[in-house]
Amino acid sequence: MIKLCLADNHPVVHYGMKSYFKESSEFSFVGVVNNLGNLIEVLSDKTVNVAIVDLELEGLTSINALKSLVEEFPNTKIILFTNLAEQIYAPNALKAGVSGYVHKSARMDALETAIVKANEGEIVYSELVRKNLALLNKGKKSERLYRKLSSREIEVLRYLSEGKKNKEIAKLLDLNEKTISTYKLRLLTKLHVTNLVDLVNKAKTLDIV
Repeated sequence: MIKLCLADNHPVVHYGMKSYFKESSEFSFVGVVNNLGNLIEVLSDKTVNVAIVDLELEGLTSINALKSLVEEFPNTKIILFTNLAEQIYAPNALKAGVSGYVHKSARMDALETAIVKANEGEIVYSELVRKNLALLNKGKKSERLYRKLSSREIEVLRYLSEGKKNKEIAKLLDLNEKTISTYKLRLLTKLHVTNLVDLVNKAKTLDIV
């Protein structure tokens, strides 16, 4: 039996996931949590084969935090189950050591298959991500601007697009405010815009946020 832990902010996801796997003899939930702290508690106290984690989970503020989670609990396979764009976030997440990336628009049977494969040691991600990984250095610059961005720059851009101020972002990412200002300037330069409004709009057109 595959022992699962679900880490997601939304009660409706908790309900739907538990309902879907309720009659299965192959899967068992040993934990359902809504923040990073509680996830760490479950992973520390119980045997978890696969953790299904939303990349927007409360407390999970960066790819670095995700990497730390992977390193601290090497016996647990982590599958990201999130609404965030695969082509932007999956490559960095896979580099951080996760075992799979499934978009929330996918069918539940696709998630089920991903869980089984991850538990068997496979790395699971969609054909879209596979193609994007293969084309990292190809294609028109206008279509691949986001490839110039580091994982940290993508995180800063995500928070800027949510309307957060530099001070708030600095606190979330455990950086100083001046560093966030530097990242913002880099983003303006890399995405060829001159103000925050245009920066966020460009990010949306590129499906970065």
